[in-house]
Amino acid sequence: MGGEGEGKVVCVTGASGYVASWLVKLLLERGYTVRATVRNLSDPGKTKHLEALEGGKERLELFEGDLMEEGSFDSVIDGCDGVFHTASPVIVASANPQEEIIEPAVKGSVNVLRSCSKAASVRRVVLTSSTAAVMYNFNSFGPGVFVDETWVSDHDFCQQNELWYCLSKTLAEEASWKFAQENGIDLVVMNPGLVIGPLLQPTLNTTSQFQVDVIKGKSLLPHYQLVDVRDVAYAHVMGFEKHSASGRYILVAKSMTHRQLLHLLHKLYPTSIHAPTNGGGDDGIGEVSRKKAESLGVSFMDVEVSLKDSIESLKEKNFLNF
Repeated sequence: MGGEGEGKVVCVTGASGYVASWLVKLLLERGYTVRATVRNLSDPGKTKHLEALEGGKERLELFEGDLMEEGSFDSVIDGCDGVFHTASPVIVASANPQEEIIEPAVKGSVNVLRSCSKAASVRRVVLTSSTAAVMYNFNSFGPGVFVDETWVSDHDFCQQNELWYCLSKTLAEEASWKFAQENGIDLVVMNPGLVIGPLLQPTLNTTSQFQVDVIKGKSLLPHYQLVDVRDVAYAHVMGFEKHSASGRYILVAKSMTHRQLLHLLHKLYPTSIHAPTNGGGDDGIGEVSRKKAESLGVSFMDVEVSLKDSIESLKEKNFLNF
């Protein structure tokens, strides 16, 4: 099979995840040999859907990797041209945020990058961060506000508001930049918003559970930055393949208030979705830059298409019944 990745070997950490599964699929389609790490090789829920991907039998190698164990990724990464580090705990609430959320995110990223620094073969590392590391600061996001890659979430703001996941992503990204600069690693960072779109994995992870909650009216954030999982996977690949890629890339197709999102869900499924469309503030909202992501060649999918694909996929896997 031809393709950009023919003859190249890349590593994907946390490969059974929502974004990572699509990333593995795309890399295999492009001819790469993929070394995929998962937490537990004996769990078919983590491995079966990856092995079933086209090219999986020929060019997918599965490994176990522990983010908290230094050196755990050394042998997997040695010999790889590139590394996609997507693995990070997605826990929003915790009694011990430092130990359960912050330390694994920060230590895990540095451990993976340390393995990359030992491997002379690695040309570039692409790290999955989040808009959680971008948007949460004292410059509140609202009408007339424009967010771009220069924005960084504020530690104090996150702590005061107990936004531990946002703090973990911010600290992990900062630690990654510091380590990369000190060790001469070519690092590119992706900052996706709330990822939507169809699932490849057989289980509900935190992101897809959040989708279910929003659809059922359980989750009430004032606003959402939405992006399709297929665009996020493609942006990661372009972040590796394009020589000119550098720095951070915000991946957001559209920002919507809670009310706007529910109106769209009602429009798509008028008889099935009964979540109330009131609440969640007015319909004024700021904007998130798409310019840098588009410079990678990402043309964002329409949010309406992504939402419909999300819901149909959740229904098909029996996570939503209507």
